[in-house]
Amino acid sequence: MERRVVVEIDLKALVRNYRKIAAHVKPAKVLCVLKANAYGLGVGAYAKALAKAGCTMFGVAEPYEALELQKALKSCVSGLKSSAKDVRRKTKDAKFEIQILSSILPDEIPAMVRAGVILPVIDVATAKLISAAAVKAKVVAKVHFKLDTGMGRLGILAKDALAVMREVKKFPNLDCEGVFSHFPMAYDPKDPFTKRQIRLFKSIVAAAEKEGFKFKKVHISASDGINNFPETAKRPFTVVRTGINLHGSFDPYGKKALKVEPVLSLKTRVAQVRELPAGTTLGYGRTWCLAAPTKVATISAGYADGLPLALTNRGFVFIGGRRCKIIGRISMDYTTVDVSNVPNVKPGDEVVCFGMCGRDSITPDDWAVLKGTHAYDIICSLGNRVQRVVK
Repeated sequence: MERRVVVEIDLKALVRNYRKIAAHVKPAKVLCVLKANAYGLGVGAYAKALAKAGCTMFGVAEPYEALELQKALKSCVSGLKSSAKDVRRKTKDAKFEIQILSSILPDEIPAMVRAGVILPVIDVATAKLISAAAVKAKVVAKVHFKLDTGMGRLGILAKDALAVMREVKKFPNLDCEGVFSHFPMAYDPKDPFTKRQIRLFKSIVAAAEKEGFKFKKVHISASDGINNFPETAKRPFTVVRTGINLHGSFDPYGKKALKVEPVLSLKTRVAQVRELPAGTTLGYGRTWCLAAPTKVATISAGYADGLPLALTNRGFVFIGGRRCKIIGRISMDYTTVDVSNVPNVKPGDEVVCFGMCGRDSITPDDWAVLKGTHAYDIICSLGNRVQRVVK
C-alpha cells in the first residue's frame, strides 16, 4: 500500500544538477556530500545515479555512513545496467573514494583504515592513531588535514597548522594527500569574513608546499562557496564539495550562480472536504477564524511528515493545480487548507506540498524562508513515515 505522504526524487534532475556543477567548477573536481543517508532520502539511489554520471568522490560525516555508502557503491557498480558499454566499463573501473569530513574517534579508526576510507586529521594524536592502525593493517592510509580557519567547530587551529603538519609528516604509512577547511559565512557574498578565510587558508597551503608538502586535494568550498566565491574552484583549490545544490536548493541569502533545478516533490492526499460556517476556528490554539462560510480541506500531512509549523496561516500547497492557503495551526498528522477556489475537490485527490505545478512551484527554499532556516533543515526534517519514491 502506498503511504499517504511521499517524497518523489527525480534522479535525472539530480544528475543534470551534478553535471552543471561539474562544468561550472572545471577543472576542479566535485565531491558529492551524501551524509545522513543523503539527507534522509536514500543513499543507495543517489550513489548509483551519481556514480553513473561520473562522480568518484563522496563525503560523509561518520563511519557508519561511510560503510553504508561503500556498500551502496559496490552494489550499484555490480548491478549497473547500461546500453552504453563504455559508461558501464568506466563506472566499473572507477576508484570511488569516500571521505569522512568531520572527525574520527579513536575506536573507529582501525575499521576505517581497513575499509580504505579517507580520514580527517584534526590533531597530532588522531594522526598517530591512524598511522598505527595503518602499520598494523599493512596499508597506507589517506588523510586530509582539517584546518579550522574560522568555523570554530573542529580541526587544527590556523596558528598550529604548520607545526602539526610537520609532526604528522614523520608518521609512517600515511599519505597526506589533502588539506581542507570550511566556511561559516559563505552564504553571504558581502561578508568580508569569508574573504579573510580564503586568504588565510591559501597562505597556510603555500607555506606547507614550500616545506615539501604536495597536496593533490585542496578544498574549502561547499555549495554556498561555489555560488558566492568562484575563486575557491581555482588554484590552489582542486576540489569543491556540494550537497544541497545537488537537490536544486540554495541558501536564501546568497547568489544563485548555478542554474540547478528542484529534485524533490512532497505529495499527500486530501482526507476530507467540508463546508464550514463563518466563525469556525481551526486547529490547536484556534489561530484561524473563518470570516465567511468556507470550503476547507484537511490534508493527510503534518509536522511529523516535515511540514514546518512556521507554515501555519501563511504557507500554501497545490490542489487541483491551484495554490491553496494553509489556515489553522499545522498538526502532527493533518493540515487544513482553504479550497474555495478548487472545484470538485474530494477525498483522495493529490496535494503537492512542495514541487512543481505547471509553471508555478513551491520549493524547500520557500519553506525555509518562512521558517527562518535553510533548505537542509527542511529536507532533513521529512519524517520516517514519508515514503521515498525514486523516479
